[in-house]
Amino acid sequence: MNMTTKSAADARHLEADVLVIGAGGAGMYAAIEAARRGAGRVLLLDRSLIGRGGATVMAQMTVAAAVGPDDHWEHHLADTLAAGRGLSDPKLAALLCEVGADCILEMDAWKVGWARSGDGFAAVQAPGHDRPRCVYVDFLSTGPAVSRALRAQVQRVGPAIRRIGEVAVTDLVVQDGAVTGAAALHVATGEALTIGAAATIVATGGLTRLYARNSASLNMSGDGYALALRAGAVLQDMEFVQFFPIGHLAPRLIGMDPIMWDPFRYKLGGRLLNGAMEDFLGRWGGDAENGRYSTTRDLATYAITKEAEAGRGSPSGGAWLSFTHVPEAELRGAFGPVIDRLAANGIDLTRDAVEVSPIAHYHMGGVRVDTAMRTNVPGLLAAGEAVGGANGANRLSGNAITEALAYGRIAGAEAARIAASGETPAFSPAAASEAVARLVASSRPMNTAGMVARLQRLMSRDVGPFRTAAGLARASQALGALRAEVGEAPPGAPGVAHDLARLDWFDLRQMIPVAEAVVQAATARTESRGAHQREDFPETDEAWRLNQLLELRGETTTLSRLPVAA
Repeated sequence: MNMTTKSAADARHLEADVLVIGAGGAGMYAAIEAARRGAGRVLLLDRSLIGRGGATVMAQMTVAAAVGPDDHWEHHLADTLAAGRGLSDPKLAALLCEVGADCILEMDAWKVGWARSGDGFAAVQAPGHDRPRCVYVDFLSTGPAVSRALRAQVQRVGPAIRRIGEVAVTDLVVQDGAVTGAAALHVATGEALTIGAAATIVATGGLTRLYARNSASLNMSGDGYALALRAGAVLQDMEFVQFFPIGHLAPRLIGMDPIMWDPFRYKLGGRLLNGAMEDFLGRWGGDAENGRYSTTRDLATYAITKEAEAGRGSPSGGAWLSFTHVPEAELRGAFGPVIDRLAANGIDLTRDAVEVSPIAHYHMGGVRVDTAMRTNVPGLLAAGEAVGGANGANRLSGNAITEALAYGRIAGAEAARIAASGETPAFSPAAASEAVARLVASSRPMNTAGMVARLQRLMSRDVGPFRTAAGLARASQALGALRAEVGEAPPGAPGVAHDLARLDWFDLRQMIPVAEAVVQAATARTESRGAHQREDFPETDEAWRLNQLLELRGETTTLSRLPVAA
């Protein structure tokens, strides 16, 4: 099947029924479902290799799904809404829980390899859940196993899904008020691409690359949010960035995930201790854990940060995580070969505690969608972490992959329907001319990698887990200056393979407006709730049980508020 057609001389053109931007868990499931629903030409694009970038493949831990005999998706929903601190959209959250459980069962049929206990799934009870609900393949390979199963299923679907890696989508193409495709940079060749599609799904994940310490892959720059915003879609709840409380801090780990400690902590009862080796979570509003990992992520982040600020932190400025009270045989039984990998890094868990501290991990906000994953812009849908609404102010542990699979399936089905309906206009090269001109433009040399690092530092300093009006104002001013410095054209010349300085420029063009959206929403929300903590407004205010919406009008991003959906 040939999807290539002739277009403008400056760009190679591709045509598809359904375009999926992002090939993590959400994107692959969306492509599979679109093809199953009759879309004969599905184009799956990713910044990385297909199925090997994004957050899903990096997830080592567990997946929340009500698949146990004494569980029901409505119980999972109750916990999800409680974790969301009053801001979750209950309809979207219900889809996450109900459709997500179906996806876990379907992936079982796809031989993902869920761990078993008797006749059912093995499951653990993660923080915020009322019962053991979080399934896994094993505690280090769940995400890779999910990605591998999805890649295999994409292969089985056959020629209906065309896959192209190393493609950075720079703009969505809008004509007659609808999204009709995209413009992109083919990183491997430096070539400009345009893509026409009847339906486009943004499945690009979150924005954690905005922060210097983050747990995600390098392509989690908030691309989808920026693409959707420029195309006319609405963003919501952009202030809610989740910081994983026990990201590895010290000693240095090579080749291991910084959030690897979580499953072992709640499996083995790892103890969080301050610099004086004292339990401290109860001092800051967390649970007295008594060997169980039960404090939610936002409260644990708060407690670790505040303990360090009070001068009671570990030497590197975090907290100690200790398994020294656990017998060696039990450690090896839980960690297996990881014990040897840790030993290669100079860590002996029978005698050594490690240092941990909060690390940017997930984004609760995102593109505003309806229950079919449609945005307010015809032809444009979103899936996975790119979607805002279900998780409210704080995501429940284990919900990320569940959300990716459920929303990917729903978006794929709806995109296939849209493609079959003919309700969006055909792609016009003229509508993509401005985006193509940017892709083939060039300007002066600039240190774009240094600019990315500067953005990450200022976001970490002033827009991290704890915010103030002064810090947010400082961040806003710095982002404005950075925007002016970046300018309107990328450095280098078109047609150069793997031009990283040029690619960083396009990344900055996405990262800056997304960072500004986080700052704008965080400045406006004068309360503390979930992952958004204002030190100058430390209390939760029931009058702020509102979702904040952002949309681009001309050159200005405007903010409005709506009561949380019933």
